[in-house]
Amino acid sequence: MLQLLIDADACPVVDLALFISSQYEIKPILFCDTSHTIERENAITITVPKGPDSVDFKLVNAVSRYDIVITQDYGLAAMCLAKGAFVIDQNGREMTSDNIAQLLAFRFESAKIRRSGGRIKGPKKRTEKNNISFEMKFRQICERAILEKKGG
Repeated sequence: MLQLLIDADACPVVDLALFISSQYEIKPILFCDTSHTIERENAITITVPKGPDSVDFKLVNAVSRYDIVITQDYGLAAMCLAKGAFVIDQNGREMTSDNIAQLLAFRFESAKIRRSGGRIKGPKKRTEKNNISFEMKFRQICERAILEKKGG
């Protein structure tokens, strides 16, 4: 059975993703640390001790080929892609082997600027358009994952 693994700490599309994944009979698993305990009906919640990357490591150890991961963490996305998973962020941007290197480079440069005292613009305020973009792309990925797992 396909799994949906959600990096649930501060993820604004948990409920939408759970609703959609139920339509495709994809098993949802929420990953969070003890400071963000998230429980939802019809989803497994895995809570890990608070610590740097503790959620990421637990999630990447649970992911399998063709699973779907929702995260905004490019490092976690890269590890999941290496295991053959599909990865999408909360705004509907799919992370792939074609764009992950560029995203990681951007993350590195942004961190370098912040470490030297510079400022980086934060994300724009979330809109309904973000939810629509997420839903459309997430449905496409669900369908692709099902087809690819079946060998089609």
